[in-house]
Amino acid sequence: MQFVMERSALQKELAFVQGIVERKNTIPVLANILIESAGESAIRISGTDLDVTIRCDADAQEISSQGAICVQARKLFDIARLLPDAPVSFRKEENEWVTVECDRSRFRLPGISKDTFPELPGFKSTPLKLPASLVKLLIDRTIFAITQEEGRYTLSGAKFELDKQGVKMVTTDGHRLAFVSTNEVDQELLNGSLDVLIPRKTLAELNKLTSDFEGEISLGADENHVYFQVGSRLLISRLLSGQFPNYEMVMPKNNDQSAVFDTLSLNQAIRRVALMADDRSHAVRFRLSKEQLLISSQNAEEGEARETVGTDFTGEETEIGFNAQYLQDFLNVVGTEKIAFEFKDGNSQAQLRPVAEEKQDYRYVVMPMRL
Repeated sequence: MQFVMERSALQKELAFVQGIVERKNTIPVLANILIESAGESAIRISGTDLDVTIRCDADAQEISSQGAICVQARKLFDIARLLPDAPVSFRKEENEWVTVECDRSRFRLPGISKDTFPELPGFKSTPLKLPASLVKLLIDRTIFAITQEEGRYTLSGAKFELDKQGVKMVTTDGHRLAFVSTNEVDQELLNGSLDVLIPRKTLAELNKLTSDFEGEISLGADENHVYFQVGSRLLISRLLSGQFPNYEMVMPKNNDQSAVFDTLSLNQAIRRVALMADDRSHAVRFRLSKEQLLISSQNAEEGEARETVGTDFTGEETEIGFNAQYLQDFLNVVGTEKIAFEFKDGNSQAQLRPVAEEKQDYRYVVMPMRL
């Protein structure tokens, strides 16, 4: 196999692919990517960790001979990043070695046979369409609440529902829950339904793919996989199996007290006070009284901090403890000038939501901490 392509195009596609390639190297072959010719003038670059697979098609300047090569992903990406901005030529040699040349640079990389590379899942149809900007917004507003614990399998992803009523994404780690839904979607695009559990890694890679992509992405699913077509790139992921918790039960129904805050002021105050919070619990204390919130934290070894923030609250004085990091995760992405903080008492879950958000129903439920 022999072909030539632009360095910028090569680097861009390799950046997407090497994010998926297995870093832990429990199976050494997964550290490689597959580069093959796709038709007369395109190159297809694929990588997988056996759960998530990505396939990127890019234009080639010239394909002298068709074929396939397998080389180490990370090393090739490091080379591509440092090459001068000139056409890059690839040539497959004997014993699967690959020669890469660009301007005055020349590299020889050991490759492996295409036969040893894992078989990639077959591509099924993607009948549903959603704006890429909406998919990115859904992910940004929920991905941080996915659990990091290995053992909690069904919570290690997002519940994604799509039907005629609109789109929903829900994530939780047992201590907090992020819920976002919207019906601001062109009904012509929603000619079907979907109810799947998508792993965290897939969402993170999909977020990268949609960040600089304008237009619509196509998606579909079968029994075991979900498919996202983002322009010339295809992301295929194994679905999480099992039962996602009944999130409707967690949503507070009778939070009758409410306080509205300026998002930026509250976020900055929590960040400052959290500097003195316990390193493990990140606990801060909220004391709400008439028209003000006192945020405080203390650490036996390092000292204490307190700060007041203005609010429209007129109810009875209430004290609640929270993990400061959980609150900051929400405040960093909410994107509105003001947020509403709704609660019942100091021992029940609180709900935060943006004020004056018309297109989406975005709610964030946080369990209080005992202080």
